[in-house]
Amino acid sequence: MKRVYKITLLLGITISIASCHNNSAPNYQYFPNMYQSIGYETYSESSAFKNGKEGQLPVTGTINRGFEPYEYENTPEGYDLAKANLKSPLDSLGRNSGEGQALFEIYCISCHGTSGNGKGKLVEREKFLGVPSYKDRVITEGSIFHVVTYGLNAMGSHANQLSVHERWLVADYVLKLKSQL
Repeated sequence: MKRVYKITLLLGITISIASCHNNSAPNYQYFPNMYQSIGYETYSESSAFKNGKEGQLPVTGTINRGFEPYEYENTPEGYDLAKANLKSPLDSLGRNSGEGQALFEIYCISCHGTSGNGKGKLVEREKFLGVPSYKDRVITEGSIFHVVTYGLNAMGSHANQLSVHERWLVADYVLKLKSQL
């Protein structure tokens, strides 16, 4: 008898659950956009932006947070101006030769060599030719910073890899290497 009651109860629950489902009016969906997402064409106009534009531009005259403008142009004249006028903002405590050496070993040693003589691994394997020794060059901290920022000849820019502070540390370390040659 108990078994008949259990089967009847189970059958009643199943029928009541099945009767609640209606295909013409489906149940409530939590976050319906997750289930039926709206497709957008790439670079198309959208009502999400003002006036249906493709995107919004930053306010005129603003700069990125943490951005420091560099006033010298990527020209021979800009190089000469940086060589003559640009001075390091690092004080004696900020000139960490250990950190400058570590950055030099990561980014510069493969071409310029451990002592700055222009005999790095890539030069020895003849991948790059004509990397000058620091001893043969008339360089200042401003010219080094400018070259690391923009690149020169076969050397590319390192502005994306090194922050402004790190570029000054590298320039300081290169001058120390030059004094040891």
